[in-house]
Amino acid sequence: MGILSGNPKNEPMHYGEIFSVWQCSTVAKGALSFYQAFLNHAGDKDLKKTLEALIDQAKLEIKECDTLLTDNGIAPTPALPERPPVKIEDIPVGARFTDPEIAAKIASDTSMGLVACSQVMGQSVREDIGALFAKYHVTKTALGVRILQMRKEKGWLIPPPLQVKRPEAVEA
Repeated sequence: MGILSGNPKNEPMHYGEIFSVWQCSTVAKGALSFYQAFLNHAGDKDLKKTLEALIDQAKLEIKECDTLLTDNGIAPTPALPERPPVKIEDIPVGARFTDPEIAAKIASDTSMGLVACSQVMGQSVREDIGALFAKYHVTKTALGVRILQMRKEKGWLIPPPLQVKRPEAVEA
């Protein structure tokens, strides 16, 4: 029996897994902070519900990744302070993020999160770590679809140039 056989939780993490879990925790802590700030700026109720789902997901990722790090003797980064709720009317108009801006940012973050999860899944030797990031990937996929649908419905999506007319094929 080798060092990497048996219960995955008893196997050592390799340096890539350590960094990826640490990075996920760190990014989730930053995301939690700015999602809380975006929640203060958002006016649309659907956008607020989506932000609340993103906040819940960030909190879950922080908890699970920090537990994994701590259980393996690695200190996670410190948490940022919670942002207090603010009434949208108290934010000056020129300083306020608009709903389309917030939606574009969370769509981009979710997309980058999918790529990061895929990378961790591919590099993991421990099945539990690969499975953890597969779970995050599925959740981010569902949130990404929800954000895309919301952006389309609200008219907030700015699509890239669309190919409306295709060039005719030239026969040789």
